[in-house]
Amino acid sequence: MSPRTIFLSRLIGLYCVLIALSMMTRKEATVETVTVLLQNPSMTLILGIITLAAGLATVLAHNIWSGSALAVVVTIVGWMALIKSLFFLFLLPEMEAGVFLLRIHYQQFFYLDAAISLVLGVYLTYAGFKARTH
Repeated sequence: MSPRTIFLSRLIGLYCVLIALSMMTRKEATVETVTVLLQNPSMTLILGIITLAAGLATVLAHNIWSGSALAVVVTIVGWMALIKSLFFLFLLPEMEAGVFLLRIHYQQFFYLDAAISLVLGVYLTYAGFKARTH
């Protein structure tokens, strides 16, 4: 396994675990913060720029579609971050709030979203720390 795959799986995995646990313990504050953030065009622009940098860095450094499942999952997460950043940068603010809050029912599926992040994070963290470099 490449050192880059191992590093990114550990980084993304720990990030997902910590964010998911934070979300689960502070649901009301998280929902309120996300709602306010998506209704503020300046904040969504900043969020889009930061997410764009993270997504581009991951895709450019790790665009691996074959080999281990871990490498493919890291690549998919990078592409998802890149695509999400483009939504933040190019959708109108009213559309962003509609898509992220209403269409995907953010508040109703909050714990499901957090659980998916937690499971993904546990997998990436475990696989990243278990893996051996070549």
